[in-house]
Amino acid sequence: RRQRQMCIETDQNPSSSTAAFILNSKEELLVVRRGKEPAKGTLDLPGGFVDNEETAEQGMIREIKEETGLDISKVEYLFSIPNIYRYSGMDIHTLDMFFLCHTEVETVKPADDVAECSWVPLHEVYVERFGLRSIREAVHRFLQRKC
Repeated sequence: RRQRQMCIETDQNPSSSTAAFILNSKEELLVVRRGKEPAKGTLDLPGGFVDNEETAEQGMIREIKEETGLDISKVEYLFSIPNIYRYSGMDIHTLDMFFLCHTEVETVKPADDVAECSWVPLHEVYVERFGLRSIREAVHRFLQRKC
């Protein structure tokens, strides 16, 4: 019985999740402040879970629109990080996929689960201000590539 239970627990596949590094023409990064738990009030990147029947790219474009009002037509895959996301008292295994996006539009409007949005020069982006572990790791990796 114990062996069967272990198999069930380890057979879970991760949920697909996306996050975007959105740069404007001044090479500033769009960061958002989380409006909900987990890590409410900390910095984050626009993103979220990929819906059924949706590609990761489509999910990324949808999440950006929902959270910031930006229309992004092209996303470039960068890398992924396995993660455990605490949601409604449950640990959800995710595969967080990170994308690079560019925009000429600088007007953003926080919506959905985002409390505020702001453009931050890359040299003023501080990893420790991001509340979720996988986002901190991703921001660190991204800044190492850009600087």
